[in-house]
Amino acid sequence: MRHLAATASVLALLTLAGNSPPRQGGASEQTVAANASVAQELPLEDTADFENARRGLLAQLEGDMLNDDGSVAWSIPEYDFLSQKAPDTVNPSLWRQSQLTAIHGLFEVVPGIYQIRGYDLSVMTLIAGKSGWIVIDPLLTPAPAKSGLALANATLGERPVVAVLYTHSHADHFGGVLGVTSREALAAGEVEIIAPAGFTAETVGESVLAGAAMGRRAQYQFGANLPVNAQGVVGVGLGPKLSTGPIGLLPPTRELGVESETLELDGVVFEFLDAGGTEAPSEFVFYLPQYEAVHTAEVATRNFHNILTPRGALVRDSLKWSRTIDDILMQFGAKSSVMLASHHWPIWGEDNVREALRNQRDTYRFTHDQTLRLANQGATMDEIANAIGEPDFAARDFGTRGYYGTYEHNSRAVYQRYFGWWNAVPSDYDPLPKIEEATKWIEALGGADAALTKGQAAFEAGDYRWGARLLQTLVFAQPENETARQWLAATYEQLGFQSEGGTWRNIYLSAADELRSPRENAELNTATTGVLAAIPTLDLFDALATRFNPAKMNAAPAMLQFIFPDTEESITVDMRRSVMYPRAGSVEAPVATFTVARSDFNQLLAQEVDIQTLISNEAATIDGNPLALLALFQSLDQNDPQFNIIVP
Repeated sequence: MRHLAATASVLALLTLAGNSPPRQGGASEQTVAANASVAQELPLEDTADFENARRGLLAQLEGDMLNDDGSVAWSIPEYDFLSQKAPDTVNPSLWRQSQLTAIHGLFEVVPGIYQIRGYDLSVMTLIAGKSGWIVIDPLLTPAPAKSGLALANATLGERPVVAVLYTHSHADHFGGVLGVTSREALAAGEVEIIAPAGFTAETVGESVLAGAAMGRRAQYQFGANLPVNAQGVVGVGLGPKLSTGPIGLLPPTRELGVESETLELDGVVFEFLDAGGTEAPSEFVFYLPQYEAVHTAEVATRNFHNILTPRGALVRDSLKWSRTIDDILMQFGAKSSVMLASHHWPIWGEDNVREALRNQRDTYRFTHDQTLRLANQGATMDEIANAIGEPDFAARDFGTRGYYGTYEHNSRAVYQRYFGWWNAVPSDYDPLPKIEEATKWIEALGGADAALTKGQAAFEAGDYRWGARLLQTLVFAQPENETARQWLAATYEQLGFQSEGGTWRNIYLSAADELRSPRENAELNTATTGVLAAIPTLDLFDALATRFNPAKMNAAPAMLQFIFPDTEESITVDMRRSVMYPRAGSVEAPVATFTVARSDFNQLLAQEVDIQTLISNEAATIDGNPLALLALFQSLDQNDPQFNIIVP
């Protein structure tokens, strides 16, 4: 009997080897069953969130929002397909969340506080001061911010913008600032810009120092190259998606400290609470006593957030995050009749606000404590992710479900924060490079045909996680193997169709898309001249130093000096064989001095102009040995914003 069973198994595998990958865009039998199971387990018929998301609707925009160059920044009709029942290709819980985040327009939270929602990943809040608008978080790009402000002015009466608040250091909360105000208004003192402690430094870290790698990974996280439909992007959990356009930044006129502060802005009292080191390294929340309203920025929203975002960032402190939410609860919970945030829709009613804050607090505390409980029993990172489960209240409070961050992913982040990347398995301490290891694994499996057959069998059985591991290993060993690529794409697609997390879905479907049709991708670039202009000069040189390639350094070590007359700054660069070290200030007898306006230097870094043109136009001068300066620039790598992810 054993012999007959083994023979039947071999024949089945041989039959599978000749199969073509399943059709693109269709849900498998196993995916249909998995999604139907989710629909049975959760109270998807609960309409409370929909009532809150539609409450206070005053007006809506229609059609497309355009950037200055005529390109589409945001297409409102794009999400009309979400009005239908959840299809088999989308997890029904994610479908529900996406329906909610697609509800768009100008909303009255309470008289005097308004929100622009559904026109970007984030939400823009407007507070009516004595003389003008106080804008909270002006979205990612100018076009939707400008359109949203125009809608408010047309509906509620024209008001100037007198203050802008950046709640934290992520681009979707400051990048559209030039849509609501201008550099001229800032220079004239017509607008204040308030930011949390450390905002500028943290913006540098996320937008410049690691910006190229983060931008490429963000394409996967947000599904930047996928169509918006039931087989592609349906939403990110945190919001619909990112708007498209030039990201800008105006520097804050004031960065708050880490202690609680109370400010009056245009007649409105703000009680600030520092929340740095939670969702962002630099962040604040605030309470508005005259409105009995607490604004929780991105610290407490209507989903479980990322403790470590897939695009990359410093791993976040889930214990501090939980304690900060408890601080909000204890300081403001009992006197808040409404809670609003930088994403999603508000919650009204003191009891509802307190319950939401408690559940948000305990979501992060559950993940923190259960990860460490299991780790202290000897479980590895992967074992913890599979075992952690979810807290009891997640079954009824959709605001704690893993639409953006997930319990599995976030437990890994907690593990990393405490223990680092090593899971204490010795063979994982110094593993082979991915391609070399993949080649050896395929050889050990009996060759590419055997590996492909096993991968196909895993797909047919609905064992997609294992099938993805097998087939991804084969693709890394043989990236030109088109059959393997197509089966891997089909496997990732089913994983995406089953994912409750919007980011997980986008990552899997982006991988499938690139395997099927490699092409030029839409770059997510936060290091624009608008952003560069707001970055302190020394920080900008630190970013340049991360591009210094010792293999390209073919000149003698030298001290170089950069002088920026317009900002009255100078930077010294100690250029050595292996390190480019910048410091503020001048140096005696530099080998070369480059004098240029900081604004022109920004354009040089953004590759909008070259050195020769600047010199020819008398916008820059070089004193001393120009070859030393040339050697520095020739030693800088150009970041590749489209590096390979799914293939070597």
